[in-house]
Amino acid sequence: MSTVQSTDFRIEPARGATPEVTLTAAAAARLDRLSEQRGRPLMLRVAVDGGGCSGFQYRFELVERAEPDDLRIEADGRAALVDPVSLPFLVGSAVDFVDDLGGAQFVVRNPNAASSCGCGVSFSI
Repeated sequence: MSTVQSTDFRIEPARGATPEVTLTAAAAARLDRLSEQRGRPLMLRVAVDGGGCSGFQYRFELVERAEPDDLRIEADGRAALVDPVSLPFLVGSAVDFVDDLGGAQFVVRNPNAASSCGCGVSFSI
């Protein structure tokens, strides 16, 4: 797994944001449908990698098992996972699923992002 390397890097939640990462009902419902289609329970791994047009980018992966040091975020019987290196970049964020004219995709609503690219996959702090 290639994630952002960090040493004692902290991000405080944006004003009015909750300190934890949350999984929305829409994201949990999508994970439920994907699990049904594949015939096994799936979790969504959310990570932050260096790169992208704005400096950092989100990476999403469907997995069956958590790593021992993952933060497990649950909603409506489904789970998302965040590794400890990515967590400081996601403090106060909500993992959501949107299905609109731009496409159907998981997204991160990150109050810490100072800017993001048009596709919503990369961001800067």
